[in-house]
Amino acid sequence: MDILQYTFFQNALVGILLISVVAAIIGTYIVTRRMVFIAGGLTHASFGGLGIGYFAGISPTFSALIFATATALGIELTSRTKRIREDSAIALFWAVGMAVGIIFIFLTPGYTPGLSEFLFGNILTITTTDITLFAIYTLALVLYVTVQYRPILYTAFDTDFARIQGIKTSHINTIMMLFIAIGVVLSIRLIGIMLLMSVLTLPQIIAELYTSRYKTMMILSGSVCLAGSVVGLFMSAIIAVPTGACIVVVLVVLYAIAKAIHALYTRTLRNKSMNIRQ
Repeated sequence: MDILQYTFFQNALVGILLISVVAAIIGTYIVTRRMVFIAGGLTHASFGGLGIGYFAGISPTFSALIFATATALGIELTSRTKRIREDSAIALFWAVGMAVGIIFIFLTPGYTPGLSEFLFGNILTITTTDITLFAIYTLALVLYVTVQYRPILYTAFDTDFARIQGIKTSHINTIMMLFIAIGVVLSIRLIGIMLLMSVLTLPQIIAELYTSRYKTMMILSGSVCLAGSVVGLFMSAIIAVPTGACIVVVLVVLYAIAKAIHALYTRTLRNKSMNIRQ
């Protein structure tokens, strides 16, 4: 427990708290809308922005943010025309982003410092500036979802019904896609491109086993993400392995446990129901 006195570890804990809040909100929206693929699409498409940033000598995070935002808008506009399905649009931008990133990183002369952090994440290296930016983003996301909670809820569960009710679903989808894109880029350096999709989906999948209520799912998934991330952080400090990978492993174990408990509970209810009928 002596590690808690170090600033880098305290920053990591604060970062985990913010990530859990963000993952609870945008992850629940993604899973409810059955668009889990979007998380992987935006994370991998943003790799194109990283490659351009390294090649141009500008901030990779800034270039990835521009690239991810353009990708989110491109996916939304392309799928809205109905000429191409949303999952096909995501796959298209996913492939283009990865290809562009690989080409520009290959063309960048010399060594590309920090690239492994973007690929695999290193939450122990986040700074006070990173936390401040992430906190501002988290606050904006929470305020928007609080004000627009019911339209977001209707849009997430049934877009057609929400449109009939007079809700501007296209505006909701576009704004949420932008929030998802920004959240993905800000989280990449903490969790990594390869692992971020798991953090945005596994806690929601666990929560979905026990509830179908949108608000309850957000609270439960956020709690699962926070607990799993804290355990993964301490585990990585003990056995000296990458934190992001540890967090994902812990979340997978939690899912296996939750699935087993849910199956046992369902089987018990079924047996009781059969006994009552007999």
